[in-house]
Parts: sequence; C-alpha cells; structure tokens
Amino acid sequence: MNIIFMGTPDFAVGTLEALVKEGHNVVLAVTQPDRPVGRHQEMTAPAVKEWAEAHDIMVYQPETVKDHHVISELREINADIFVVAAFGQILPQELLEVPKYGCINVHASLLPKYRGASPIQWAILNGDKKTGVTIMQMGPGLDDGDIIMQEEVEIAPDETGGTLFDKLSVIGGNLCCMALKAIEEGVAERHPQDESQSSYVGMIKKEMGLIDFKKSADEICRYVRGLRPWPGTYTKFGATTMKVWSASREPFLENMLGEKLIGNIFANQTAPGTIVHVDKEHLLVQTGEGFLSIKEVQMEGKKRMDVSDFLNGYSVDIGEKLG
Repeated sequence: MNIIFMGTPDFAVGTLEALVKEGHNVVLAVTQPDRPVGRHQEMTAPAVKEWAEAHDIMVYQPETVKDHHVISELREINADIFVVAAFGQILPQELLEVPKYGCINVHASLLPKYRGASPIQWAILNGDKKTGVTIMQMGPGLDDGDIIMQEEVEIAPDETGGTLFDKLSVIGGNLCCMALKAIEEGVAERHPQDESQSSYVGMIKKEMGLIDFKKSADEICRYVRGLRPWPGTYTKFGATTMKVWSASREPFLENMLGEKLIGNIFANQTAPGTIVHVDKEHLLVQTGEGFLSIKEVQMEGKKRMDVSDFLNGYSVDIGEKLG
C-alpha cells in the first residue's frame, strides 16, 4: 500500500519501522514541528522525523492538519490509507475522508478503556494486570472509532512506563501490518466500541511526579514505575531534590521490624514521609498505608545510585522527614 504515516514520539517509530520492513510504500511522514526541549530549550526534532529522514522518507511538519491548505496537499499525494500512531492532533472529518481506505490508528490500550494521551502510564498507575494495543478505524472523535484488531499484554510486576512503551511499540507495529493486510484483502472486521465502558486519560505532567507520602506504599510504587523514565518521581531530602528511581513495598521487612516500627508510630505519631528505619541497605519511609522501601535514588546534580551507596555518602536519621 501507499501510506501516509502520521506520528510523533518514540512509540510511533515502532509502527513506522514495521511498515517499511513489511514492504509498504511510506510516501510521507507527517509529524509535529520541532519543539524546544529541556532546561536550555534547545530545538529538538520528533523521533519520527529523525527516523524518517534517516531512511529517506519525506517529512512534513504542519502546525495543524486542520488547515485547508494542508488537507489539499495531503489529498494530492493520493495515498491508499493514513496510518496514525501517537500523532498528537485530532484529524478533521475532511481529512479522514481523503484516502481510499480511510485512516487507522494504533492506540496503546484495550479500547474503549484509556482513550486519550497517556494510556500506557495510566495502566500502571491504576494497577491494571493487563493492557494492550488496539488498531481502530478512525472517526471524528477522540479514539472512539470501530475496533479492527486488539492484542492483550500482561503487565509485569516490575513493569515501568519505559519498558511497557517499548513492548507496545513493537506489538503495535506488527498488529498494524496484520490489519493492513486484512483491509487490503477486504476481510477486516470492524466492531463498535462499548461507550458504557469508555474512559479517558489526559497528558502526564511533571508535577505528577511529586511523591505524596499520604498515599499507600503500593500506590507510590506504581507511580515510581509508571512515571519512569519521565517525568520521574521525586521528593525533598532537606533542601535538595531527591529523585526516586526505584522503590518497593516489602512486607517481609515490615514483619521483621514490625514491633519496633509500630512502637515508633504510636510513640512519635509518625507522619507520612517520616523515615522509620535505616540500615546499610534499607531506607524505609512511613506512608499513608505501609512502609515504602526506597531502592534507587538520584540527588540533584548527581548520578543515579543504589540506596546503599546513598546511605554510605549521606547522613540519614530515623525521624527525618522527606517532602
């Protein structure tokens, strides 16, 4: 097929790469404009642009695809189908009607659950046991088109946002190629989404990474994993920002230290965020429910380190408060 591909971040590259390997003719990659990124606000190209240019695919970066001039230019290319993956803009009805086979979308959730911008992270944040990828025929709404294919994926206990991104990116590319084959052969089945089961998730924002120790240890662990690598989770250790890269709920350690810790809680009315136990390899913090064992940290301006290295280099006392 002659395909116009529309996508922006790393997740979308998995689909673009799969299309090319499968032998489809990607005539154009449409992606977001370069944006300023980081502390120094350096102009940075989207991942799709970098991959496309490295493989001699023409790139187009309109500010909005709702512009009539942009729609006219895409119509002139006469592509068979548009393939969309994490593009970042809603396509207008006029554009959806341009290609022969319409537009299909690669979405990283089991629709209708988690429509919107950040389904991968929210599957972890909410403690889901499974997620997946949906290939859908695009309609004018947000991720509400008919489902063509889906593939489920189990979420591992140690899954992070980054590892799940990588898994679903590969699965999305392969599933998209299967859907294209079915569409081209005229055997693709489409099933309407159950609107009663729909849910929406918005953009992940940096401030979501601030650890709220009033939450349970289990929920904090999900945030540490789900928001890794970006924006990451963080707190304050004294006046310094401490990024928490890894943490766990360790019931066996709680049980081993139970009487001592429970005694501290009742004696000192321990508030969430208070350090309740320190030894050479463990740093336990009181939460709203249970104790959080911090495993890996990064102090402001420093490299990532295991908690044992942190405790070897910093003075940490029971009763100190994080946050």
